[in-house]
Amino acid sequence: MHRRFFQLAIVFLWITLPLAALQYTQVWDQLPVRVATHFNAANQANGWMSRGEAVNFAVGFMAFLLAVFTILLLYIAHYRVDTFSWAMLSFCALVLGVMVEVNRSIVNYNLHGTPLQLGAALIAIPIALILLIAIYIAVRREPPLPSTGPLAADLLVEETHSGRAWTLILLLVLILPAIAVASHPMAMIPMILMGLIALTVGAMSWSGFQYRFLRHGVEIRMLGFRMRSIPRQSIVSYSVEPWAFARGYGIRGVGNTRAYVWGNKVVHIKTSNGEVFLGHSDPQRIVRDLDRVMSR
Repeated sequence: MHRRFFQLAIVFLWITLPLAALQYTQVWDQLPVRVATHFNAANQANGWMSRGEAVNFAVGFMAFLLAVFTILLLYIAHYRVDTFSWAMLSFCALVLGVMVEVNRSIVNYNLHGTPLQLGAALIAIPIALILLIAIYIAVRREPPLPSTGPLAADLLVEETHSGRAWTLILLLVLILPAIAVASHPMAMIPMILMGLIALTVGAMSWSGFQYRFLRHGVEIRMLGFRMRSIPRQSIVSYSVEPWAFARGYGIRGVGNTRAYVWGNKVVHIKTSNGEVFLGHSDPQRIVRDLDRVMSR
């Protein structure tokens, strides 16, 4: 039943497609021959299309987003419909709603010269993305490991794997947007967007992943939050492997595969229900820690 309601909600998302077309066609005769469709940081038009090109682009881009979101949401619903599934659907609806607002603002600019005011709508997307990630981590993590008493009694050793070099790189990335803000005050909006994302990722990489090796398995934490538990009895094997740059850094993986890595060395843990990659500058230490867990 929940899956059927979820699928029906996906269908409702497609209402935004004819809505995108109506925003242009209902005022077709009032629009100028050349429609301003692109704007610089100072909110000044610097790109134009014909009316036909403008509506085709708006509808085509909306159709592209809907196709991607539909495939993604159906894939999620194929496995389970839970809190994260509905959160993902809400995020997709927010993005589509922002696109509707963007098109409405473009039409109003061309009809009445009204400046685009999209700050709140654009800031909502990265905030919602951060919340979506938090919900995913909270919902999709395994149950906590059994405890025999205080944490000190169960904890064998704790390791940290951070990527502080990535934090410095992210700070350097923010230099160009800061220069843009000095030149064009309207660039404050993209600066806020990039800043929120950079600060979040920077905090994650600076504090790193904490691996707690306990009597009953391994816990993976970030910023003090438990992200995953690996019960000892589910561990099949583990070995040191290189990690390719092309596979990316941070939290990676889909399905039953997860990687927590900021460098190019990992320990590959095969479990009875998936695979986990733990990054570390000295992976042999992780292997020794796992040996202690398994010897229990």
